[in-house]
Amino acid sequence: MKKALIFTLALIGFGFGLKAQQAQKKGSFTGTVTRQVSLDYLLYLPRDYHFKEAEQWPLMLFLHGSGERGNDLSKVEVHGPPKLIAAGKQFPFIVVSPQCPDLQDWDTEALYALVQDIVKKYRVDKKRIYVTGLSMGGWATWDLAMAYPGYFAAIAPVCGVVDRNYYRRAEELKHLPVWAFHGAADEIVPVKDAAKMIGRLQEIGGNAKITIYPEAGHDSWTETYNNQELYDWLLKQRRF
Repeated sequence: MKKALIFTLALIGFGFGLKAQQAQKKGSFTGTVTRQVSLDYLLYLPRDYHFKEAEQWPLMLFLHGSGERGNDLSKVEVHGPPKLIAAGKQFPFIVVSPQCPDLQDWDTEALYALVQDIVKKYRVDKKRIYVTGLSMGGWATWDLAMAYPGYFAAIAPVCGVVDRNYYRRAEELKHLPVWAFHGAADEIVPVKDAAKMIGRLQEIGGNAKITIYPEAGHDSWTETYNNQELYDWLLKQRRF
């Protein structure tokens, strides 16, 4: 009877440990930038975060597309790293996945403030902060990099719009590792602008590359975020 009780408690503890390790916690950030801003987000901590108390961890900010806007954080788990985490995948990153409010675009200043708030609250390696996002989130990834070119260690925009002003300002991203992803058959956000931006960065000696999926349309994110090489590449990058 005693052995059975111990075994049962062990199973309960094991199950609780798995849940604690894999769950994404809900969080909320409110602050003032140019105005009062509020963002809800999902937070994932690596499996060993609470056991390795002296260790600092890389941070990955994931930005969803326009279809996941709203006030229901379960929508954020539809694509990308949050979806993989919900399915049980473990990452060696702290992963923050905010939700953009309805009828709004990503607010670059609010996102930067959110990242700073996470850095204050958790043991983040400030030299390894990465940004990735898809579609509307891909555009926001580029925009964050242009707004704070010396802050991030690397970016991975997926099928994101590239503002024409970025071409003229490419020199600002010369030292930022960039890996872009796009579908050749994307009719919503054509690949030509992203390819042009990567080409411009390469011309000036930047650490930039692009993966173009020959048969993919706008959904170039499924294959991208299922590719372990992306996460391995991010972990190799450190802020210049």
